[in-house]
Amino acid sequence: MEKSSSEDSSIHRSPSLDSKDSDFAKPSTSGRSFGRGFTAGAFYGTAGSRGQSRAEAGVKTDKYNAPKGSKYVVFYLDLSFVFLLEFKKCNMARGCLCCLKYMMFLFNLIFWFFIVLLIILLSELILLILFFVYMDKVNENAKRDLKEGLLLYNTENNVGLKNAWNIIQAEMHCCGVSDYTDWYPVLGENTVPDRCCMENSQGCGRNSTTPVWRTGCYEKVKMWFDDNKHVLGTVGMCILIMQILGMAFSMTLFQHIHRTGKKYDA
Repeated sequence: MEKSSSEDSSIHRSPSLDSKDSDFAKPSTSGRSFGRGFTAGAFYGTAGSRGQSRAEAGVKTDKYNAPKGSKYVVFYLDLSFVFLLEFKKCNMARGCLCCLKYMMFLFNLIFWFFIVLLIILLSELILLILFFVYMDKVNENAKRDLKEGLLLYNTENNVGLKNAWNIIQAEMHCCGVSDYTDWYPVLGENTVPDRCCMENSQGCGRNSTTPVWRTGCYEKVKMWFDDNKHVLGTVGMCILIMQILGMAFSMTLFQHIHRTGKKYDA
């Protein structure tokens, strides 16, 4: 029996590779197939025939008319690109800040070393000038302060002061600040410390007939400075030269680094 044409038309034929009218059988516009019957157009969410027709027509789609899948791809690519740029910027900024930190630390160290030496030098010069200008007032104030300090000689909390006076009077052969009478308001009439005695013995200072040193310790100290002024001057000049050389070397190094722009790693 032969089937009628109406029966043939009612039967739906399944698509095959031999079919020329099927969308799945047509090749993709990009020439790349991702599988059997699977095209690049289908990957981006469109049918193959639709993508092919747009490609052949030369239609250019912008970001608002692009397919939904391509929008996602472009978005993630842009996001990744921005992230990489920001990460690179962060690394560059971190490196620049690190170099800047060490450079500023080195510059500040040398610069402040120069400033400290300069301040010390200026302070020494100012004090030296003031000392010679106000020498008379310095002597008067020093004697007055020392005499007031004698009142603390026998107090329990100033053992160090008592020992210092005993050592100075025994070594320099002196007594009191200006003379031996400076002890009378402190220890009593005709009483001096035992170290003021020319022949030191226990309780010799209470005996008025015992010979004592009559020269004051302040005058003895001044005489010692006068006798050793050359040594003291030499020591002072050496300290001054060392300070000037330190300032010169620090400023030279600072200028050299500033001109060359050399960077030091930690």
